[in-house]
Parts: sequence; structure tokens; C-alpha cells
Amino acid sequence: MKILVVAPAWVGDTVMAQPMFRLLHERHVHLTLDVLAPPFTLPLLSRMPEVRRGIVARFGHGELKFNERRRLARELQAEGYDQAIVLPNSLKSALIPLLAKIPLRTGFRGEMRYGFLNDLRRLDEKALPRMVERFAALALDRGVALPRKLPSPKLTVILKNVEIIVQKQRLEFDKPVLLCCPGAEYGPAKRWPVEHFGTLAKQAAKNGYTVWLIGSPKDVAIGDAIVAASGGSCINLCGRTSLEDAIDLIGIAALVVTNDSGLMHVAAALDRPTLALYGSSSPAFTPPLSDKAKIIKIDIPCSPCFKRECPLGHFNCMRQLTPERVWQQSTATP
Repeated sequence: MKILVVAPAWVGDTVMAQPMFRLLHERHVHLTLDVLAPPFTLPLLSRMPEVRRGIVARFGHGELKFNERRRLARELQAEGYDQAIVLPNSLKSALIPLLAKIPLRTGFRGEMRYGFLNDLRRLDEKALPRMVERFAALALDRGVALPRKLPSPKLTVILKNVEIIVQKQRLEFDKPVLLCCPGAEYGPAKRWPVEHFGTLAKQAAKNGYTVWLIGSPKDVAIGDAIVAASGGSCINLCGRTSLEDAIDLIGIAALVVTNDSGLMHVAAALDRPTLALYGSSSPAFTPPLSDKAKIIKIDIPCSPCFKRECPLGHFNCMRQLTPERVWQQSTATP
């Protein structure tokens, strides 16, 4: 059996697809599994033993680029895939499997994909409330119930790369590491305030932790502000590491404190003790998939609102989630 999965375009969603990959291998003993994905998520796929190779989809968000898709489809047609499973719900994501003449094309209904997909499923949101369940359902035949417990995501760590990063970045590694992920690609409503991260970093440093901040180049300014707020109690690595490096650094952390973000799902897939901070979003749909992850949130009437920015202007869902409360949870984390 040879299957092509068209992956989502987000880091966290890609991690949540891994249980589906594992289910496919359980169903098909001699499975060859390839994944078509944006270039920035390929480092994740390289850390998933279920995936033979990640194939680069060089299409920006919303870009059709029909001729490029057709050229890639011709290359993929030569692979002789038996099935394509399309995880995004867009029409464009279903185009390459059709042009590649893959005989069985599976996915949920969305954006008038009749004819593009010939194994078209109707999504029952109540029966499948979490994203990981929706992805996993596409690994099974129509109408087959999910197993009672899904496999958990599990990324691999390359320890030799950890040594290289530590030397390159001149990091001290003689104390337990508290690793903070202050970014969130979706928008500022998902980001714990800078001053809260700063206070937490200061408290952790007093209690014997080395504190690192990790994130994308977009998070550099946030990281610098946290360093200032902490009185220099942490090191800003935002924008200084690749996603592969981030995976390996998270993999050696004693504790991870993170917004609801892609790196939160990476930390869960590395089975690190994790404190996941929720405000505008809900853990009911995309929780961290690890028994070592604790969800920290406060219950106020307007949360979750699922907005990119606080529509009421007060941002109480995150501001009232105090550093003292998070620190108390950190001391209770094994």
C-alpha cells in the first residue's frame, strides 16, 4: 500500500496528524507513507518515523499556481500511489491528487470538492469534537469507529544536534531548563503578556532554572521585551534557531511554558512537562496531546472568543492568568 497525505499548513496541525499516520501503519503492514506539506513543516515530518519522505508543496496561502501544481502532480503520478488523504478542507488542496490520477482520494466535504475527492466523508462535529480525531477518522474506512484511545504524537530528538546548538549559541546547560514559547502565529489574543513571562522567568531563575525563550523570527521583539521585563533573567533564542533546533531544545527542557501554539504541540509530542496557557482559544478542540501537559486557563464569560485580538480591549483572559498561578502549577509539575 502506498499513500500520499496532503498535510495542513500549520505546525500544530501537522503534529496532530501523526496519530493518523500511526493508524495507517497499523492498518497496512507494508505501508509506504509520503506527505505533501509546506516547506516550513518538513522538519517535523523528518522526526516522524511513520513518514518515508516529506514532499515540498511550494504554494503560499491562497495561491493557485495551477501550472506548478500540474507539474508536481505529474511527478507524483509516477509514484503510483494507491490512495491520497487530504487533510485541509480547501478545493486547492484536493487538486494535486486528482491531477496525479490517484485512484482513491479521501477527505471531508468542503469547498465543493465533489469529483475532486471520490471518497468524500461528511464530518460529524459532535462525534469528532477534536481535530486529532477528525484526522484519524480519515485513516479508517467509512463508518468504522475510532479506537477508544488514539496513539499519541511522538517526535524524535537528535541529541548530537543538541550539543551543536548549545555550543553554537553558547548556552549554559548545567541547570534544569525552563523553556518559554511566547509566540502564537494566530494573533496577539493567544499570547500571554510580556510582563507575565518576565515575572515568571525572574522567579524561575531565582529557583535554580536556566530560562530560554524560543520562537520564530516574528517573536524576536517579544523575546527582547521579556528579557527586559525579567531583568535579564532569561536568554532570547527567538529567531536564532530553526524548527529542527527548536524540537531538540524543547526535547531537553525540564519544563515548557507555552501559549496555545505550534510549539505547544511539539512539546507535547516530545512528552515534556508542559504548562499550556489558554485564553482566547479552547483546549476542547486542539489540546496538547500528552499526559504530562497541564492546561491552565481562567473561566470568564467572554472566553474563548476565538478572535485574533481581544474584541473588548481588556484581554482579561490572559492578564488575569497571573505569573504566580502559573509558577504554582510549575512547582506541582513532576
